[in-house]
Amino acid sequence: MADIHLTMGINDYDHARDLFTGAVKPNGIALTSLVMEVEETFKRFLQDQEWDVSEISFAMSCQAIDRGNAPFVLIPVFPSRLFRLSGVYIRSDGSITTPEDLRGKKVGLPQWAQTATTYARGWLTETIGIPLTEIDWYQHGPNSPGRLDNTAEKPPEGVRLSSLPDGSLADMLVDGTIDALITADPPRRMLAGDTAITRLYPEFEGVERDYFASTGIFPIMHTVALKRSTYEANPWIARNMFNAFEEAKNNSVRRMRDMNVSQIALPWIQQYIDRTAREFFPDGDYWPFGVERNRTTLEAFLRFCHAQGVTQKHLTPEDIFAKEALEPFHQLRV
Repeated sequence: MADIHLTMGINDYDHARDLFTGAVKPNGIALTSLVMEVEETFKRFLQDQEWDVSEISFAMSCQAIDRGNAPFVLIPVFPSRLFRLSGVYIRSDGSITTPEDLRGKKVGLPQWAQTATTYARGWLTETIGIPLTEIDWYQHGPNSPGRLDNTAEKPPEGVRLSSLPDGSLADMLVDGTIDALITADPPRRMLAGDTAITRLYPEFEGVERDYFASTGIFPIMHTVALKRSTYEANPWIARNMFNAFEEAKNNSVRRMRDMNVSQIALPWIQQYIDRTAREFFPDGDYWPFGVERNRTTLEAFLRFCHAQGVTQKHLTPEDIFAKEALEPFHQLRV
């Protein structure tokens, strides 16, 4: 049987690079990759499904599946994962010094249904113990007049969320209009050297490692979608694309561990990788794909989505991923 031709939109990740170059070829598939910024990828795929395989926001995809009209199916491949305790910003001279101080305060965020802020609110409610109703929430752009959340889903009853028309959340944080800011996109004022803004956790790595150790949550930001019409015509592509992503990822890890040449321009990268692998997962695969090895994170995120009104139903991992890509599956180990 001749290969089928598929197109893919995705960001420029080293752990997907071998799919771009052809060093890894999905079985039975001739793949053309379109490398672009994530926001353009999300918008064009969600609106028009311009390609067959796409990186996609985890929260946005769960919302579409929850509504019952998703023009795609997901496979459990996770190109982007980031802890988000580093994304809580405060005024350097303000009264907030601990997460508990956020109770009763005004907190800004760019979008209620953003993946990053969903994880951060889950941390606030489940780990810190602050109900959503005990914070006043303000929605706006972190660095410029904002993108308003135009989704139909709204926060639960009793949660106070206001949309702000002018300015930026970073400016409002500095002038005292809000007390804290949660965002995936760091305030540009801070990056430019403005010392009026700082992180709640300036030394965030240790706090985020402790969070993982206590919860088992390694936050998933983006996943991979298959256009529904393409998938329904060829359901086998779900497993084959999964296997190809897994192989490309493992090749990337081998490159980073190469002690002969500097594949990544960072001193001691091999030691850092080995330490992370030991601490995160016993088998050494610190960036796992698949449902079972990520079940704790997946179930936590879906629980956060339902509790926060991002989705109306409490979805399960089996509700959101193509059955052909669920375990057991062939998985190449590093």
